[in-house]
Amino acid sequence: MLTVVPRFRSLLLLFLLATGAVLTGAPPASAHAALTGSVPERGSVVDTAPEQVSITFSEKVALADNSLRVLDPKGERVDTGPTSEQGEAGYSVALKPELPDGTFTVTYQVVSADSHPVSGAFTFSVGAPSETTVSVQDQDSGGAVGALYDLGRYVSYAGFVLVVGGAAFVLVCWPRGAGVRAVQRVVVSGWLALTAATLSLLLIRGPYTGSGKLADIFDLGLLGGVLQTRTGAALISRLLLLAAAALFIAVLFGAYARAVAERDASGTEPSGSDPATSGPELSKPASGGTKRTGTKPVGTGAVGTGAVGAKATGTEATGTGAVATEGADPGVSQRDLAFGLRVGGFVVAAGIAATWALSEHASTGIQTGLAMPLDVVHLLTVATWIGGLTTLLIALYRAPSLETAAVERFSRIAFGCVVVLAVTGLYQSWRQVGSWSGLTGTDYGRLLMTKIALIAVVIGIAWFSRRWVARLTQRPTDLSTDLSTDLSTDLSTDPPADPGADQAGSRTPDGRGSGTRAGATADGTGSTDGTDGTDGTDGTDSPDGTDSAVGTAPEPDTARAAQLARQRTAVATARVKRTRDADPLRSGLRRSVFAEVAVAVVLLGVTTLLTATEPARTQESAERAARTAGAPAGPLSVRLPFDTGGQDGKGVATVDLEPGRTGNNALHLYVERPNGSGFDVPEVQVAFTLKSKDIGPLPVTPDRVATAHWTAAGVQLPMAGDWEIAVTVRTSDIDQVTVKKTTRIG
Repeated sequence: MLTVVPRFRSLLLLFLLATGAVLTGAPPASAHAALTGSVPERGSVVDTAPEQVSITFSEKVALADNSLRVLDPKGERVDTGPTSEQGEAGYSVALKPELPDGTFTVTYQVVSADSHPVSGAFTFSVGAPSETTVSVQDQDSGGAVGALYDLGRYVSYAGFVLVVGGAAFVLVCWPRGAGVRAVQRVVVSGWLALTAATLSLLLIRGPYTGSGKLADIFDLGLLGGVLQTRTGAALISRLLLLAAAALFIAVLFGAYARAVAERDASGTEPSGSDPATSGPELSKPASGGTKRTGTKPVGTGAVGTGAVGAKATGTEATGTGAVATEGADPGVSQRDLAFGLRVGGFVVAAGIAATWALSEHASTGIQTGLAMPLDVVHLLTVATWIGGLTTLLIALYRAPSLETAAVERFSRIAFGCVVVLAVTGLYQSWRQVGSWSGLTGTDYGRLLMTKIALIAVVIGIAWFSRRWVARLTQRPTDLSTDLSTDLSTDLSTDPPADPGADQAGSRTPDGRGSGTRAGATADGTGSTDGTDGTDGTDGTDSPDGTDSAVGTAPEPDTARAAQLARQRTAVATARVKRTRDADPLRSGLRRSVFAEVAVAVVLLGVTTLLTATEPARTQESAERAARTAGAPAGPLSVRLPFDTGGQDGKGVATVDLEPGRTGNNALHLYVERPNGSGFDVPEVQVAFTLKSKDIGPLPVTPDRVATAHWTAAGVQLPMAGDWEIAVTVRTSDIDQVTVKKTTRIG
């Protein structure tokens, strides 16, 4: 069958483009702290000029110079002095004395506790409203700076997934993958992406939360201010941890890869051998299980790159160039190094994940002491799952061999990741949403439901992948494609006679040279035609130090030998690739894993969007605050049509509240017939209920003061909110009805 094998760069580009495509259509990141109150209130008219303006947010915010400004109708500033804190999340600024009448504009630009900028504006009036030259449109962090900052966030998440997931896949599932170039590229590319994105976020942070100008990216003053914030400290910590991660990667693909190669070359397994390095194979590695007769097997990572043309000593492995230390146990060395890398890698990965948990959603709201550790676990699990899937896909397409046991082990780990994500995600969802209305009526809730649906799709595809893995593990050994034998045989067989090859002496008619062939064979073993593989001669030397063979051997043509080695390697690799791609079980697994990765990429994009979307709890709090600000400042009037069902049972009850705010109110109730005339009913009752705070019903029994007119004084409403007003009207001894209406009272 013909299979098109994409290059690693194409797969990586697909990963980044798909993530970007999901995120490009996303709405701008919303502010995660809501303005919940102000004094004077938004839109209010006060009789005398206040001495200061105070604002209150749903959570604590960070302020800088000019974070809170007050402008008069002409656009000139009337605030004086620095902004001061009032309570947990309140802030105020003093005003100039003897302000004139007119409309004043309050603007604010702060940073919420979860690192997102919050900005906006509102007005209040002294004496009476007037015209103003100041725009009151809410500001946002959009534009080029906002787009660049969002892109940096997305790339940083993608890089974290690749570096952590790729390294975990090698250490836990497939140690031999440390010597595979394609796998190395996955991890290194992830590290480079995460490092570059972190540096970019550090530079863009200043204008992102401040001026919004692209030219201020390299402003050292803004950068210094960023370093003093919690987000700046988190980014610097991430860079330091990435330096430690670079050392980890160097050891993983250096010393650890050599230790694995030495163990494979020695033909021994450590005690308690890793199941991921033994058992049936999708295609056996060229270095595993080959019997040596004077030379070590050809490694899979660098076939033909050993000492080409050099004299063989019988101890050098061409796969990695590593020389086995006599008397040492390579298996024990590899096992100890793997243990150290697993512990150190987990510490570094958890530290990098903590830089997000300490500066974003988990660090604010309720139960932060539990939310932040669970957020670290959630991020590590996502990286292990999606990053491991990506590495497995690359290995299935690009690696010459991949043990079935490695795939089977990752399948079990992926299932565990899904369970952990379900638990941590359920808790985080409850913490950020809090209600069914928040799940269905907010952007955050809808994105969360989309994420849940995508997870279900991935789990469904994973079920097919597990079926392919089960078939691979049950396949008889003699039906397995022994690619290692093919590769080793191709590389150990002499190439056909080459008329242009430099050889010593003359060539006999049967094709055999009368002397020795110059240099070494292309496989780098140093063995020559008909010799014992010691020095490439017939065993005798002349007194002057030259070979006593027939003819004089010219200098070895190492370039020609290297070219032949590369050609032989290319032919052998092509043959192995054709055999590998013809395996129906491997192809089926590859297709299902590709589908998993494709959906997982979209899932990663949705997850990233959730971190940039205002949580449902905060959004609903902001909406309640907006309704409070929009509540009428004067008396409140509510009309409630009713029908008791009896004769002359229809009418309209009108409830008036003065002043229509929290605290003490006077109630007036009027009852009219449909034609507008007064309706003097036998009895009326009123009750107030604030369901969101579980307050009420608060009964009120008004007194009749005139025909169709009832009043009650001292009606206490303890707090602002959406109050339900229930009016019970009795029109006869047996006809009675209760009508209700909800209105904002603040």
